[in-house]
Amino acid sequence: QVHVVESGGGSVQSGGSLRLSCTASGYTYSKRCMGWFRQIPGKEREGIASISFWAGPARIAYSDSVKGRFTISRDPTKNIVYLQMNSLRPEDTAIYYCAAAREDCASFPLTTTGYDYWGLGTQVTVSS
Repeated sequence: QVHVVESGGGSVQSGGSLRLSCTASGYTYSKRCMGWFRQIPGKEREGIASISFWAGPARIAYSDSVKGRFTISRDPTKNIVYLQMNSLRPEDTAIYYCAAAREDCASFPLTTTGYDYWGLGTQVTVSS
């Protein structure tokens, strides 16, 4: 049983930074991928960053909306993924979700339907 838990959300002023963490317990697939998604009430969930999680150089993908401001990283020994969020904007306000896939995500890095295990989300609020 894979259990995904996010932490690190909160409130920050525009231009500030936050770091989210995600731990996936029981996540033992040989080829793995974890991603960060966000959702504003009334809108579709958006994939913003993903990172491969198996041997070799990490493969990373970002959405255009966060590229250059957010950085995804991993600690593969502990199945932990981080999302460093800098230069935050009010439009970044959302619930942020972490997800894990049962296979490599090269063909679906930021697509919600490719991920199998989801956390409950953590709120990020950016005030102007």
